Amino acid sequence: MFGKRLCLIIAFGLLFAWTEASWAQSDQYTQLPRSVIEERLRQFAGKDPERETTLRKIFEEAGCRGNRLHEQPVTHADAPNVICTLPGRSDKVIVVGAHFDYVDNGEGVVDNWSGASLLPSLYQSLNSEMRQHTFVFIGFSDEEEGFIGSRYYAGQLTEEQVASIEAMIDIDTLGLGPTEIWESNSNPELVKLMNGIALSMKLPVTAMNVDGIGDSDGSSFKQRHVPTITLHSVTLETLGILHTSRDSFAAIKLDDYYSSYNLIAAYLATLDKK
Repeated sequence: MFGKRLCLIIAFGLLFAWTEASWAQSDQYTQLPRSVIEERLRQFAGKDPERETTLRKIFEEAGCRGNRLHEQPVTHADAPNVICTLPGRSDKVIVVGAHFDYVDNGEGVVDNWSGASLLPSLYQSLNSEMRQHTFVFIGFSDEEEGFIGSRYYAGQLTEEQVASIEAMIDIDTLGLGPTEIWESNSNPELVKLMNGIALSMKLPVTAMNVDGIGDSDGSSFKQRHVPTITLHSVTLETLGILHTSRDSFAAIKLDDYYSSYNLIAAYLATLDKK
């Protein structure tokens, strides 16, 4: 997560006095059972190429198959990017991304199978109705080696394609606790919307800024001037779990992980309406 050297600075969480009515559309998604979310999280085994195969299989099980699902070969990467597209009424795009690779220490469940395995569930949750935007869910390869997968994807986009992307949601390292926002590295309007939805759903979210030498896949899109938001769960207390043998399924707080799934699904549904 965020590269291999990190510096953490805690920022105050932002809460906005939005009314329940303002966010009435945030529940317009199909809520999957917790057992499904957990079962997909448990499929973390294997090296990066095996994980890519597993992620593609979960996408197919979630209903993303045929011409909606494809692999994007990435130069100098161990595995291709996995791309699932949910067509919408317009050509405006919302990208939702998470890397599936991990470092050799530990099992890489937190960083970042927790994000990658959630992508098919988010697709399945939004596929319950026709959306205004086209959603593109991407499992990125080789984030830990310098964001190779996301830089390749963002770099090959034409200016016209970049202009069509209204937001990129970067999911990296969930389940260590409640949802956190890397606020200092995220678009203010996207942060504002997330805080409002969390307040209306009575789910916790705060700002936990991660600034330093490291970075995340979202920056590959920021370099193309795409509005981004990075969601994670890291705190000063849990930072030491990453890139160590402690990064295992046992490190996941399943209540918080399922809450993060619901919050992100509602966020995407509401973002589509906005």
